[in-house]
Amino acid sequence: MFAVVFDMDGVIVDNGEFHYLAWKRFCYNHQIPFSKEKFRKAFFGRINEQVLPILFNKELTKDEIQKLGSEKEKIYREIYKPELKPVPGLVLFLNELKENNIPVAVATSASPENVDFVLDGLNIKYYFDVIVDDSMVTKGKPDPEIYLKAAQLLKKASKNCIVFEDSLSGTKAALDAGSKVVAITTSLKADEHKYAKHIFSDFSEISLNFICTEIFN
Repeated sequence: MFAVVFDMDGVIVDNGEFHYLAWKRFCYNHQIPFSKEKFRKAFFGRINEQVLPILFNKELTKDEIQKLGSEKEKIYREIYKPELKPVPGLVLFLNELKENNIPVAVATSASPENVDFVLDGLNIKYYFDVIVDDSMVTKGKPDPEIYLKAAQLLKKASKNCIVFEDSLSGTKAALDAGSKVVAITTSLKADEHKYAKHIFSDFSEISLNFICTEIFN
């Protein structure tokens, strides 16, 4: 039996634009130059511990990172709350997985507060057997630690996990963990996804039958 692992930002919700807007406001508040292209290529899919020292161009203490990260994530939640919604086809797919007793996890670079904000806000937390957030790993994507951790908690070999991702750092992390990878094109165009064999715009065309016949056949 296989398991299914979802990244959250850009996979469960198409929220990249709102993270960008939050970073833009955060950087404005701190008088830091910031561009959308830089965000898209260098920061999306990475944890705050990786992003913040680059933005401030200096080493930061753990307490500084936590304080600054909390500031940015609060801005993000305020901006995104009125627009919170799942990626098309997601809930139907989650229902199908639940009905067939397929183990399911979330493995995300997001903070625990953001995970609760999304999963509780969409009322879908009960679909997930395992949740791995940024507080549970020491290395951010593209390091495979987060997907190895998810597989371990699911009690599955990573090769028997299929990962849904939207960023290059995420798809590389999943691939390096030895998992199957499916890319969702919320953040990057299809031809930019060099680590994923299967690429979809959302979950409308993804089903349990697809996984069984095209991936784990």
